[in-house]
Amino acid sequence: MLELLTTAQMAEADRLAIAGGVPGIELMERAGAAVAEVAAARVPNGRLLVLCGPGNNGGDGFVAARRLRAAGRDVALHLLGDPARITGDARAAFDRWGGPTHPADVALPEAAGVIDALFGAGLDRPIDGRAARIVTEINGRGVPVIAVDVPSGVSGDTGEVMGTAIEAAATVTFFRLKPGHLLYPGRDLCGDVTLADIGIPAAVLDTLAPRVWRNGRVLWAKDMRAPTADGHKYHRGHAVVVSGGMARTGAARLAAGAALRAGAGLVTLASPPEALAVNAAHLTAVMLRRMDGAEGLAALLADPRISVAALGPGLGTGAAEQALVTAALAAPAALVLDADALTLWQDAPDALFAAIAGRAAPVVLTPHEGEFARLFPDLAGPKPARARAAAARSGATVVLKGPDTVIAAPDGRLAINGNAPAWLATAGSGDVLAGIATGLLAQGVPGFEAAGAAVWFHGAAGTEAGPGLTAEDSEPALRGVLRRLWAPTGFTLP
Repeated sequence: MLELLTTAQMAEADRLAIAGGVPGIELMERAGAAVAEVAAARVPNGRLLVLCGPGNNGGDGFVAARRLRAAGRDVALHLLGDPARITGDARAAFDRWGGPTHPADVALPEAAGVIDALFGAGLDRPIDGRAARIVTEINGRGVPVIAVDVPSGVSGDTGEVMGTAIEAAATVTFFRLKPGHLLYPGRDLCGDVTLADIGIPAAVLDTLAPRVWRNGRVLWAKDMRAPTADGHKYHRGHAVVVSGGMARTGAARLAAGAALRAGAGLVTLASPPEALAVNAAHLTAVMLRRMDGAEGLAALLADPRISVAALGPGLGTGAAEQALVTAALAAPAALVLDADALTLWQDAPDALFAAIAGRAAPVVLTPHEGEFARLFPDLAGPKPARARAAAARSGATVVLKGPDTVIAAPDGRLAINGNAPAWLATAGSGDVLAGIATGLLAQGVPGFEAAGAAVWFHGAAGTEAGPGLTAEDSEPALRGVLRRLWAPTGFTLP
């Protein structure tokens, strides 16, 4: 279940389920039951303070409070707002509660844990006033908070904080995750996320047609092929990685090694003459080829057996390096442009995009936030929207890196990654990611799918290597990830 739904799509999913014969109060009962189950497990003893708003999020809270009380728990329910404003299914849930209801604008009692059912994902304005004071008080108590849908104050669509937000230990959401569960800072504020089945038929997704996914196997596994016993190295593609000068060769070697490990049949490091000796001293399975400037690179990439080229890691940002990227853009091979190969175009990004527009083979751009801002200085707002706009403008698949890396295709598809460990934030890590994408493109995986798989494998390799990781550890760690992928018993990925 990798589809992500916006708050508007989730509301439509509820509507479609109800129109299809599932009573709305039944959806609310199941949601509240899931919240109660998680709350009881998280806070097995002591009083539970249930904070409810007047909307459907509060309705889920009323159900959870009733079920917990029926199980013998000490429950204190406090309502933000006028009970007379509660309508619809939330009204039915409130009436079924039947216990004492206290206003939230009085002193809140001490409790072992809190259920946050104030606002949920549909919040459309910043939290302020009494609600903001409640959030501040709850965050300061140091007790576990279980949020309903998303922590109050977190945008379900962007993960952004709207004024202030609850810091939850756990969040219970329904049917499908929302982008805000994966995007920072929302991801951090959600704590452990439980996805509950509340009876919305999966068939409603056919009507909703989501275009945003959590990055995972279902997005790209169909485009990957395991090596076959009768295969040949050229069947798996020949990748070229372009090296920088003598004092900056390491980044390109990291990328080249990762491309080979990711499955490219052959990888050649194209090296300027002055760097040949230092590159030769470090290479074994990766081949080495002398490259005399842009003309030399153009001649190398004219070989029809070259399926992909990667430029940027340690490349440099002078006129000679810009000529190298220009030569690669004119070649028929697929391209991965990273780091310096992106910075080179900061003063003329439209020229880069025009060159990409004339190509048949895919291009993958892998900027971090600084490089992105230099290429797309006018794009602002939430990360998914910026990445999607950049992909449409550039004609390339854009990998906007970070702890919540977003992969956007020119046709509007978008994936949000969620498996990267914190220790991947180390020098050279992005070079390895570029190399993995290069290795997958070499094998004929399409641009969006190659980028999504590369980001996921990079995160999985980081987890495999564990704390203390340096970039050099990521490439060998990838071996274990791929071994499980191609194991005869299969490899279950989220």
